Amino acid sequence: MRPGANLLAAAVVVAAVLVGCADIEPNAQPSATPSSPSATPSRTPSQSPTASPTPKPTPSSTPKPTGPAGVAAAPVTRNFPARLANGKPPLFVVVSFDGAGDLALWHHWRTVAHQVDARMTFFLSGPYLYPASHRTDYKPPFRKPGASDIGWSTPANVLARTTILHDAIAEGHEIGTHVNGHFCGPKGVGEWTSAQWTAELNAFDHMVRTGPGLAAGKTVAAPFDPSTVKGMRTPCLEGNRAAYRRAMGYRGMVYDASAPGYLRWPKKVDGLWNFPLQDVVLAGTTKNTLTMDYNIWYAQTKAKKAPVAQVPQLRAQVLATYRQQLARSRAKGNPPLFLGNHFNRWNNSIYSDALTTFVKETCKQPDVRCVSNIELAAWLAKYAGVPSGRR
Repeated sequence: MRPGANLLAAAVVVAAVLVGCADIEPNAQPSATPSSPSATPSRTPSQSPTASPTPKPTPSSTPKPTGPAGVAAAPVTRNFPARLANGKPPLFVVVSFDGAGDLALWHHWRTVAHQVDARMTFFLSGPYLYPASHRTDYKPPFRKPGASDIGWSTPANVLARTTILHDAIAEGHEIGTHVNGHFCGPKGVGEWTSAQWTAELNAFDHMVRTGPGLAAGKTVAAPFDPSTVKGMRTPCLEGNRAAYRRAMGYRGMVYDASAPGYLRWPKKVDGLWNFPLQDVVLAGTTKNTLTMDYNIWYAQTKAKKAPVAQVPQLRAQVLATYRQQLARSRAKGNPPLFLGNHFNRWNNSIYSDALTTFVKETCKQPDVRCVSNIELAAWLAKYAGVPSGRR
């Protein structure tokens, strides 16, 4: 590769993060246009700010949670060989979702996964399990108590999600964390210290453990034990990577799914598996973006809703982009393919629909295994990163 090519490619990948991500409010209908793109996070962790640590929320006088112990958020129930009959490792396709709030889309993706024996990762935002009436229990850094850029939940939705999360885990899916307030850009997560990330993760634990009981007004089992969460995706892919990874390491977490990256075998960074959203060329163009729905939307139409007449063409372009990336993986020795989405129907559901088609047509292919992040991490740990000769 010519000198400077890697540096140029890195700049392209970082530029793609400009569009960040946007979760819908827990009680709102998905918006056609998400929030404005946030500032670009640096791939190199910057100097940590010196703001004082934020204490975790003080529990209010509520029914005590019960039942989360023993319900692991990150089940690993399947084994995969080091190599297939063709001599190559399995081609792992990892589909994950940010936010995980919309009840109808929970039903949709669990149904799709069941049809093709896939497992998926759902990065849950804490407010999706916490009633609005108790929002001031949450004290985020640099914000007022109860602040949240994705809103809070009704008691009915908290209880519905509690049941769904429990059932999804029983089906083999993984629950990760997208933390809580979804603060991007200035005074967002990019400025947080390790101590503040620790407080944010503790706040997530508190919401999972106590939110269902608060919603019901009586003792209700949490859907899972939040101490068993093994991975995180940060809001808008932002944050001082060294700072938040240090907080993750303290908790015994296994992987970070927040950084932009490339189609290659994962490696550990700061003691955690780095599972990136990958650089991809939008099919039929020379535009580089990331394997995340919002980023692809931005590359297509600057994240503006397209006329209905353009929907079939744009949806076909997204599907072709995924197929192209799958072919690239096969040509490179089967490094895993990471695809990120939100629980949304942005741009006339182009991205949700294209991913649905891709999952249904891909996950039953002989060399493909559609797995959760934690299943991939377990396979990598078992075979010391990558099977010999396939690095």
